[in-house]
Order: sequence, then structure tokens, then C-alpha cells
Amino acid sequence: MHPNPAFRQTGTERNITFARSQGFGMLAVSTPEAPLISHIPFLLNEAGTEATFHLVRSNPICRLVGEGVPARLAVIGPNGYISPDWYEMDDQVPTWNYVAVHLIGRMEQLSADSLHPMLDELSEWFEATLDPKPRWRTEKMPKDAMARMMRHILPFRLVVNEIDSTWKLSQNKPEAARLAAARALSAHDRDLAEMMSDPPDD
Repeated sequence: MHPNPAFRQTGTERNITFARSQGFGMLAVSTPEAPLISHIPFLLNEAGTEATFHLVRSNPICRLVGEGVPARLAVIGPNGYISPDWYEMDDQVPTWNYVAVHLIGRMEQLSADSLHPMLDELSEWFEATLDPKPRWRTEKMPKDAMARMMRHILPFRLVVNEIDSTWKLSQNKPEAARLAAARALSAHDRDLAEMMSDPPDD
């Protein structure tokens, strides 16, 4: 995460809201050789204290969990290249702006009977983002097909004990320069430009 305090002032509530809305991240677990990383959808509770997800049984992370293992779930948001020309200042260099929230804690395997309810909750959460589309639910699948697919995955949760974040949105620049860069960027990346126009200050 970026060490500049200007990019690390975002409050816990905003970080939780962001991570919940993204719902996709990179799960990282350490090994002696190199970290293992999996890209996963997840569901974070409203308090930001627990993220639930599933992994395919053959994922090597599954073999490391045991009674629990330290893990980090990195959630990435809008990001992009910022041209120094956009600041309308002579003493600037190229940079990259981005939003990242890390959920840090202990990964645990859940009981097998929690898998189906977890899948229902996860699909319901993401189906809701597609309104007015009628919701897909697991009941639409033949029971034998659902059971067959569930045999290939395992349920987990990350008990979150720390949330770290970087919202690097040119807050370290004069406001006029930041807004000028946001206006120029809007032609290429509207989401990141909107964040730069109104960066968090909580």
C-alpha cells in the first residue's frame, strides 16, 4: 500500500462499502516459495468483519488452510495512468492513480452444510445488481446437477481483523491541478475521473 498519508485517510465505513460493492478480489496466502493467489468473488458482511467465498477443491490454497491460516484479500477498484500534462503544471511526472482495499485476517474452512446457503447468498447478492432481470437461483438447477457441482468446491471465510487501503487520487496536488487532471481523464476513464473529482477526506 502507498506510504503517503495523503492517500491513506479513508475511513473504515467507506472502505467496507467499497469492498462490498466490488465483490471480487485477489486472495493471497503465504508459502515458503512464493504467495499463492486466487481471484475470487466474495461476500463481505455489513460490519466488514467476515468475507465468505468458495474455492475449487484442487486449488492449492485449500491444502494450506488446516485449522486456519493468515490471508489477505486485495480488492482493486478503478485505476489508470495519469499524464503530467493534465495537471497544467510544469514540474510533474507520470503516475498511476488507483483505489485498493485490503482485508486482512484469518482464513478458515467452513462446514460442508454451509456451502449451499453460501452459494444462494452470493448469487442473490450479485443477481440483485442486474435488476430488473429476474433473479437466477440454485432451485433452477436439477438437484443432481447441483450436488455434482458442489462436490468440486469448498466453503471458506476470512475473519477480518484489519482493513488497509490506498485511495491514490491526486490528493497531494493543488485542487485546481487535481480537477484539471480529472477533467482530462474523463474522456478515457469516467469512473476514476469521478473519484478524482471528489476524493474521500474521512
